[in-house]
Amino acid sequence: MYSPDQGPYKVLMKRGEFIDDSRDGRVVPYKIYHPADHDLDKMPVIIWSHGFGGSRDGAAFISRYLTSYGYTLVHITHHGTDSSLWEGQPGHPWDVLRKVSVTRETTLHRMHDVPFVLDQLSVWAEENPGVGRYMDLSCFGMSGHSFGAMTSQVMAGQMFPNEGGQLISLREPRISCGVLYSPVPIRHLVGEEPEPHIYGPIDIPLFHMTGTEDASPLHDFGYDRRLVVHEYSDHPEKYIQVLEGGDHMVYNGTRGKLGASDLREVHEAQIKTAALAFWDTYLKDDEKAREWLVKTYG
Repeated sequence: MYSPDQGPYKVLMKRGEFIDDSRDGRVVPYKIYHPADHDLDKMPVIIWSHGFGGSRDGAAFISRYLTSYGYTLVHITHHGTDSSLWEGQPGHPWDVLRKVSVTRETTLHRMHDVPFVLDQLSVWAEENPGVGRYMDLSCFGMSGHSFGAMTSQVMAGQMFPNEGGQLISLREPRISCGVLYSPVPIRHLVGEEPEPHIYGPIDIPLFHMTGTEDASPLHDFGYDRRLVVHEYSDHPEKYIQVLEGGDHMVYNGTRGKLGASDLREVHEAQIKTAALAFWDTYLKDDEKAREWLVKTYG
């Protein structure tokens, strides 16, 4: 039913920055992928959040593909956990990042970037009517890789500790569904808190994607630890894809310290088609997509 080939629409991009005056002028860079030369009445909007040490430029292969089928992808950069941590530093980025200590305040700023960007998109759409008049801002999809997956989990309802260590909800009600590329367990942040209490409040459909080689490049755990998010999230509509031989960086489109993978092309095709089926199901109400999704990944 789904092909990994590009769709019918030409893909263009717009870059810029949003400035959050309520947070001391915090800058949130964005890159927006959008269809051109299309015949669409509306385009669903999906937010994408990068991993630790990443930026708005990650996962281009996924977003170009989805955009070619009629979606608008909004990639955002979270300062404090982005590529500025390692750019210009001697040594490999992963080695540099392993030495970085991220404060809870910095992580919470990352979480607050998402509702801030959602607030800004209506203004952006008015200022960019060639794209904006087609953007469906009634609800949003949320996605992200690794740290970005954790950001998506929190937007979906997962509990998260504040600066005092107390679990709080930062659920963003405008997010209606999401895709987690390498979900992140947070046992290391919450002590003995029961897993159902942490992940149970997730209350939207999520697609959990990982692979059998999806070990953390910065911490000591394997892909099986990522499955806890799927296991304990309480929403009945949840899907999972475990790529045989799939590693952590396949979702970002870059390799980091990982060697070349003979499976990369196959895995990228599986990721793209599965993601498209999910978004078609939940952002376009496509019943044929739902049937395929449930049969394949339900």
